[in-house]
Amino acid sequence: MENTAEKVIAKAEKVEDKGNGANGEMVKEMVNGENGVKAVEESTTEEVEVKEIAQEEASNELPNEKGKEEEVAVVIEPKTGVPFPIMLDDGKQLSCVGLRKKSMLGMSIKIYGFGLYADTEKLRDVLKSKIGKAPAKPTKEMYQVVIDNDVEMMVRLVIVYSSLTMNMVRKSFDEGLGASIKKLTGKKDDELSTKVMGQASDAIKLIPGSVIEISRLPGYILQTKISGEMVSKVESELLCRAYIHMYVGDDALDKDAKEKFGISLLSLF
Repeated sequence: MENTAEKVIAKAEKVEDKGNGANGEMVKEMVNGENGVKAVEESTTEEVEVKEIAQEEASNELPNEKGKEEEVAVVIEPKTGVPFPIMLDDGKQLSCVGLRKKSMLGMSIKIYGFGLYADTEKLRDVLKSKIGKAPAKPTKEMYQVVIDNDVEMMVRLVIVYSSLTMNMVRKSFDEGLGASIKKLTGKKDDELSTKVMGQASDAIKLIPGSVIEISRLPGYILQTKISGEMVSKVESELLCRAYIHMYVGDDALDKDAKEKFGISLLSLF
């Protein structure tokens, strides 16, 4: 365990040396925190397998031009052990990690770990133009700016629940997006909320380590990929706002992750 933590901390220090101090500190905080260490020490066999699969995904994000193996700095989601690369090859940076849980038969089940990525340069410009001076702590206005604007963002979901089916994912997203749409507009829109996962086949196998990426693209386009295959691409400002609202809105899926995201926003000022 000490060797694992030391390796990740070493990666964080490398990131800081390159000028990404905030991201480096986030890596060390996630590793050194009691929950982060405990998660790595007490990972179940299933979570270890998930971490290995996700780590392989991460290692492919930044290929070494010289053909040599290159380690990628990551942040480990402490409750699942899933690693998320700090930066993607398209330049989007990791702002926070979190966990999606679901109550089933009176038990709290871990469904997926997630990482929220953003085009931080454009996000910085938007925040400064809308808010100006950095507030002392994250505010509702800051989160609302992120929800309402067209800055490119992506949420990467890494499945950890071994019995997950595509039908279960579809139902969960329909419910979550439906609630967000109602929160934003005051009324339901079942037709719109089903468009994200509506075209995904029930035949898609979601094993631990499977990756779902949902991106808000310029022009208010919400794009969904499952294991690299595109399953939907919908142009809708409301749908884009509702999806980001699920993670940083009033009833965020993981409130701790939302708080971390807010802190990352403050660092942009």
